[in-house]
Amino acid sequence: MPASPRKTAARAQDVLKILSRHQAQHEISIIKLSEPITSYAPPETRQRTSDASNSALEGPTPASLEADLAHYSELFSKLRFSYVEQVTKEKFIRAIVGDPPLIVNMQENLELEKHNLEAKAELKNLKQDVAKMVEDLERKARELTQKYESVQLETTRLEELPSKINRLQAQVAKLKADRATTDSNPEMNLPLVKTKHLVSRRQAEQQEITRELEALQSKLPRKRKEAERLEAELGPLETKRQNSRAAAREAKRRKEAALGGVGDDLEQRARWWRASETILAHLLDAES
Repeated sequence: MPASPRKTAARAQDVLKILSRHQAQHEISIIKLSEPITSYAPPETRQRTSDASNSALEGPTPASLEADLAHYSELFSKLRFSYVEQVTKEKFIRAIVGDPPLIVNMQENLELEKHNLEAKAELKNLKQDVAKMVEDLERKARELTQKYESVQLETTRLEELPSKINRLQAQVAKLKADRATTDSNPEMNLPLVKTKHLVSRRQAEQQEITRELEALQSKLPRKRKEAERLEAELGPLETKRQNSRAAAREAKRRKEAALGGVGDDLEQRARWWRASETILAHLLDAES
């Protein structure tokens, strides 16, 4: 059974607190990683370093540390060459001025050369091991960097998760309320397939209505001109009708005035005689 959103949000907040506390206790940065290297050199040695080294120690970055490593490698190569040269000169001078002087025969030279070859082979193997170790360290450093960036990204997502959960819960509550108000409409409770068919049918009907509307809009200017023409023709007819009605009222008024009110009585008697005649005609037809 899946966990509720509230439990998920609470668990995410707990994980975020633990992660924040762990990061506060074990903060990782290039400056802290370089502190053992920078603190190992004595003060007088730091003062004798070049400007590039001083700038790298003030604000170390991956690029500055790599440049500083190349700088020190070059200095170490020069120092090693000077040391070997100085030791060789010192041994040679001591061998000459010694009492008795040091005399080396062919066999000792061969043994020394053999020993040097073995030492060189061993040194070469050690260099290869060191190079492989450096490659492994660089690969692990890149992997750790990627993991650290991934952890930072997930931390950001965890920080945003509670607000997203609250927003989604509000949307779910709104959808439930909307569903409660639309339960009376059966089309709102259809399955997905039928809903898609209904949507397709409604879209086809909408397109048909749109085409009819466009056709009617194309006829609208002609209909408007025709209506304006009919209105223009209707104006004189309406005036003529009003004039005719006024003339009829005036003629009726004059007729009533001339008859002195007898016209109404004659009209009523004529109606009565016509009704009596109709009744008698029906009776005579029925007797015959």
